[in-house]
Amino acid sequence: MSAPVLVCFAVPQEAKPFLKLIRDRTDVVVLVTGIGARNAERAVRKMLDEFSPGRVFSCGFAGALNSQLRIADVVFDIESTDADLGARLQSLGATPAKFFCAETVATTVAEKAALRARTGADAVEMESKTISEVCRERGIECVTLRAISDSAHENLPLDFNALMTPEHELSSVRIAWAILRAPQRIPALVRLGQNSACAAEQLARFLQRAICGPVE
Repeated sequence: MSAPVLVCFAVPQEAKPFLKLIRDRTDVVVLVTGIGARNAERAVRKMLDEFSPGRVFSCGFAGALNSQLRIADVVFDIESTDADLGARLQSLGATPAKFFCAETVATTVAEKAALRARTGADAVEMESKTISEVCRERGIECVTLRAISDSAHENLPLDFNALMTPEHELSSVRIAWAILRAPQRIPALVRLGQNSACAAEQLARFLQRAICGPVE
């Protein structure tokens, strides 16, 4: 029997739809790493000390830097993905993209435009570079596969960097206070939640096809 596949997500919200699809499978392991490079490295190293997967997927949400990308588009890292696997992912509907792994959340249109101009990247996220580096050390193939949760032409409704703890976890208390101070942002927060849920569902269905094959 081939080794299980390890699928990494930063937060439970990203992983939940996929977990529902694979709840009866033993050939796929899901790991929620936490947000950011430090949390991702610690969690992935610990997991890889316990078993050696056949392949690792770094998954979850990404912000669009390329204005052509739309909410819930599934994108994969063209720079680190094997050509044959990349062709298969494209045949299933994913878009090849260049990723930038950031240390902080890109929250404004201006920040996204500056990142696009400086790096030439199509999408931004915060964990995949570190996960890829750890896998490279262990000789394990790693694929970055993400779904777009916010477009290049929209600001995020809150500065999520200011709402994180020193451990890079979103603080529910800080979020609540931010909403109380700016209740006019609630509709935008609802839209972000809806867009993120759509992205998570789309990514889950794509991963199910790419890793497990069609649902019987």
